[in-house]
Amino acid sequence: MAVSKKKTAFFCQECGYESAKWAGQCPSCKAWNTMVEEPIRIKSPASPSKGLSGRRMGDIKRPVSLSAIDEVSEIRYSTGFGELDRVLGGGIVKGSLILVGGDPGIGKSTILLQTAGKLSAAGHSVLYVSGEESLRQIKLRANRIGQFDDRLKFMCETDLDTVTEILMEDKPEFAVIDSIQTMYNSSVGSAPGSVSQVRETTAVLLRLAKEIGITIFIVGHVTKEGTVAGPRVLEHMVDTVLYFEGDRYAAYRVLRGVKNRFGSTNEIGLFEMAREGLREVLNPSEYMLSGRPLGASGSVITCSIEGTRPLLTEVQALVSHTGYPYPKRQATGTDTNRVSLLLAVLEKRLGLHMSDMDVYVNLAGGVRQTEPALDLGIIMAVLSSYKNRAIDEKTMVFGEVGLSGEVRSVTMAESRVMEAYKMGFRTCIMPAGNTRKLKVPEDMKLIGIKGLQQVMDYI
Repeated sequence: MAVSKKKTAFFCQECGYESAKWAGQCPSCKAWNTMVEEPIRIKSPASPSKGLSGRRMGDIKRPVSLSAIDEVSEIRYSTGFGELDRVLGGGIVKGSLILVGGDPGIGKSTILLQTAGKLSAAGHSVLYVSGEESLRQIKLRANRIGQFDDRLKFMCETDLDTVTEILMEDKPEFAVIDSIQTMYNSSVGSAPGSVSQVRETTAVLLRLAKEIGITIFIVGHVTKEGTVAGPRVLEHMVDTVLYFEGDRYAAYRVLRGVKNRFGSTNEIGLFEMAREGLREVLNPSEYMLSGRPLGASGSVITCSIEGTRPLLTEVQALVSHTGYPYPKRQATGTDTNRVSLLLAVLEKRLGLHMSDMDVYVNLAGGVRQTEPALDLGIIMAVLSSYKNRAIDEKTMVFGEVGLSGEVRSVTMAESRVMEAYKMGFRTCIMPAGNTRKLKVPEDMKLIGIKGLQQVMDYI
């Protein structure tokens, strides 16, 4: 009989690297001050009749050729949310492990509870396991959201062995674990939420999902840097990683897919927080443009691509004389360094003196965007505020700007133009290279731009 022994080891909180001694820098991911000491257990060597894993040699699965594998198409289920289905690549894949991360209070538990309710109403069995809330707290939130079917079962438990036993006995089609940091695996000696616990607990859930065919959602808390707490290997183990973004005090919520083995990445879904829970925003462009000023300088409409979806966004810029020795450069909703680079291009290529100007750039709507196609919109908003001249309210702008002042072509130009046409815009300022062979309505005017001097002439 194997006898367990206890010892300690050091684990990297970023990548999960294990070391026998402490180091200031992780040898694997090169991160500093991430090594933490945790107790671990080791087993005595296996008997000769067993392999290194402790299983008998006859029980080991043998490799097979590609032709011997049954070709079965993946089974997908609708979540009841069109926006969530879009981010997942068309729905939930049976037997997948999905990680949902986000700041506290952003709505992770709410959207999963609503999804569980919609799945149970569609005739699926669902188990909701909470390690953070009591059954009474869950019922209070559920009563506010709406009615739920009896196929949805609830359970408050943090012991992974108990949860595993229930999943293997009941075999629900879907399960929600809220959250992975509260689960405790008795085979690991460290505390819940530690690197070892999170890694080993996720490995057990992954095996259950693949062997039994249960689709499991796990909730993960995020650190102050915005990444899921625990080892970085957690994101590599799961099939899909979704991040809930947005200000917890604002009404909007953005669900972004950063990893998806069954669909495209970087898709987004837009939700609005209401009293009865989260509601889908079916037309994000209309939502992003609501309340925009008309006839004001420094306001330009641009278009970015999020996954496969064109998204119209208002770029606001404010240029004013500075009262400080060094001018301010501040950007909200996009990369500040990119804005500083574009301002340097304006000063070098157009001869604008902005060394005594404060420049503030804001992407209205709260969705952070960093696509290069926003460059031309940011530059025109800055020039509009600098010259104090308004851009036509029916004009949309997009294009990438190079260091030489040239305007480069971008992808999916026709989708951007058609989205603008659908929203009532009738003029589009875009790279000249994108104007060729575009199938757009006759009343849509396209203005091709090759360099920044043409932009200055238009302003």
